[in-house]
Amino acid sequence: MRPVLHGDVVAAARALYALPGEERIEGLGRLLRAADWAEKFRRHHRRAHPYWGDGSLMAAALAEDPPAEPSLSDPDYCACMALVLRTLSQQGVSVRN
Repeated sequence: MRPVLHGDVVAAARALYALPGEERIEGLGRLLRAADWAEKFRRHHRRAHPYWGDGSLMAAALAEDPPAEPSLSDPDYCACMALVLRTLSQQGVSVRN
């Protein structure tokens, strides 16, 4: 997976927000795997993967056609953001500026 930026976190949270709560952890795992696979594809073939994109978490999330970003006053959306950040942190992935 390519380095994670703020936009990647937002896109992933948006994709998770579209899922029922009990499916979000599994959904995030799918997004992270897709980003990893797309990055390997990109390095090997020197082009973006046709569905998962360029190896960024954002490209993998946007392939899921997520809804527009909700307000940060939405506790459900904030929980999605927290899940993404917590999972990345647990995996040792830092979010770059």
